[in-house]
Amino acid sequence: MDVSSTTSQQDAKTKLLKKLIVSVIKDGFQQLRMDDIAKHMDVSRATMYKHFSSKEDVISGVVRIIVDFIERLEAHGDDEDEAFFAVWFQKLFEQSVSLVQYITAAFMDDLKSAYPEQYNLLKSTLQKRDRHSLRFYRLGKDKGMFNHINESFILLQDELLLREITSVKYLLNHNMSIQDVLLDYYRFKKVQLFSADKAPLVNDADIQPIIEKLAEKFNRAIL
Repeated sequence: MDVSSTTSQQDAKTKLLKKLIVSVIKDGFQQLRMDDIAKHMDVSRATMYKHFSSKEDVISGVVRIIVDFIERLEAHGDDEDEAFFAVWFQKLFEQSVSLVQYITAAFMDDLKSAYPEQYNLLKSTLQKRDRHSLRFYRLGKDKGMFNHINESFILLQDELLLREITSVKYLLNHNMSIQDVLLDYYRFKKVQLFSADKAPLVNDADIQPIIEKLAEKFNRAIL
């Protein structure tokens, strides 16, 4: 088979899945029929079936996108320099914010019920990410980059606090934009995590366009 043709087909499938992914993650997929999926993808049933043979095929594709996104954050060694911690902190922040959108109770509940193998794949990928994150925080403490705080609390904070402050209810009650909230949370984490003498190593100018991009995604999902 022609490699370029295979790549083109995969790209086409990914584009269709990305049109669907927000609705599937936000509201779950148990009630979705293939007709509904085609409408979300903005294609005919015939076009959809050229790329996906079943609803399970579609959901497996969604899970693959999320898994690939998580695994994109490369692993690190024990001999990283100080600049690495500043860069990886920002990459980890970006991914943590994105996962608040990708990993919802509705989606995970439906996945566990309908396609347990896909649920286990995603769950194991998230657990691997947690292990890498904990290792990163511990290494930073050992090298004097980070304050001596419980790294498990940092993960829990991203799961609970970040999810709460990015909710529509919180934004409306506090009259804040998602961009303001993300910037405040970024600053909060930076002060919380980095030792005072190491914080200047983090270039905050690099995070601004990232936060703007994340805010656009949140706003599109709300509309």
